[in-house]
Amino acid sequence: MGCCDAPGLMPLDEAEAMIYRQLHAIRETETQALPTALDRILAEDIHAPIDVPGYDNSAMDGYALRSADLNQFPTFKQVGKSFAGHAFDGDVGRGQCVRIMTGAPMPKGTDLVVMQEDVNVEGEQIRLTHPQKLKVGTNVRRRGGDIDKGSQILRAGVRLGPAHIGLLASLGLAEVPVFRRLRVGLLSTGDELCPPGTPLASGQIYDSNRYLLSAILTRLNVEILDYGLIADDPAAIRAAFERAQSECDLILSSGGVSVGEADYTRDILGELGDITFWKIAMKPGKPLAFGRLGSAWFFGLPGNPVSAALTFHQIALPALQRLAGELPATPLCLPAELGATTRKRPGRTDFQRGSLTTREGKLVATPQDEQSSGVLSSMTRADCYIKLGQFAGNQAEGETVEVLPFDRWIL
Repeated sequence: MGCCDAPGLMPLDEAEAMIYRQLHAIRETETQALPTALDRILAEDIHAPIDVPGYDNSAMDGYALRSADLNQFPTFKQVGKSFAGHAFDGDVGRGQCVRIMTGAPMPKGTDLVVMQEDVNVEGEQIRLTHPQKLKVGTNVRRRGGDIDKGSQILRAGVRLGPAHIGLLASLGLAEVPVFRRLRVGLLSTGDELCPPGTPLASGQIYDSNRYLLSAILTRLNVEILDYGLIADDPAAIRAAFERAQSECDLILSSGGVSVGEADYTRDILGELGDITFWKIAMKPGKPLAFGRLGSAWFFGLPGNPVSAALTFHQIALPALQRLAGELPATPLCLPAELGATTRKRPGRTDFQRGSLTTREGKLVATPQDEQSSGVLSSMTRADCYIKLGQFAGNQAEGETVEVLPFDRWIL
């Protein structure tokens, strides 16, 4: 008997472990130009081809001089200027200095920079006001002080952010090796669903799940294959799944995985695929299917919008990241004081929407008044999940709870 047929619900941590054991990152790679590499996944370790900075340079606007002269001369004669991009190419002798700007190369023979605020200018001479503060290397950025040539600067699996892009550019790299983008199929099932922009018929609601999921997938920078709204018709559902499994790395379906008279999705998935589990001990989000359809992975998300958002955010999204080749990341989890008493029945891990504030220097998480899985507006008023363990019961105001702040994927 498979786990999906066993009585009871699969604990959340077991479901996650089962998913991660089965998933393996894609291997296909491509070369991406740096300006379009944002949010791509690095496919190889990157080692620095040059030193950064590539030469000793000034960290301040001021005057470059020789440390050996500090106790030898009361004043120093300015013999030239050094700017970023226009270096002073002469020699600096005893008792001499060079006017220098931030980032400019250090003139030959000099080994410190005195800030312009610490000198008195007397014609072509400068007089130091605080020479005792100066020593070899003062206000000098050494060659390779940031990055040594040959050192590893980024690991394979990093999702490239703006700082990574800037770092790669500082090394002179115009392109980088990345994993290809995942192909993710997206569809919603249900006769009650209607696309936004069209009038609602009696008993219909607008399809919000597909738009919410598409927005997160866009941020994830995957290739989205949108199969649209699929009617509660066995032939239509079967045709959509058969097409998607041949075109996608992973399929996301919203609705149709709970037990219901018109939920044909579950039956067809059983025919076409190998479903590992159908439901988990999680609230909201109990009806959640995971498995394979042909060569594609499959997540069947609940139809209620908060349930769909939560199960995607907490379970499907980390799976997608691993499948894309991204290094696993530990979500930020903070202890907080509960701002109001909240009700909970033991049996499922509960993710209540909440709001974070501080009170007397302590982090306080207050549950939203409305915790229904159908009230999507509560997600826009919240900024965190209050995570209550599977076997926890009611929680009193003031107790310490785990809090998962919303991240870029859901905000």
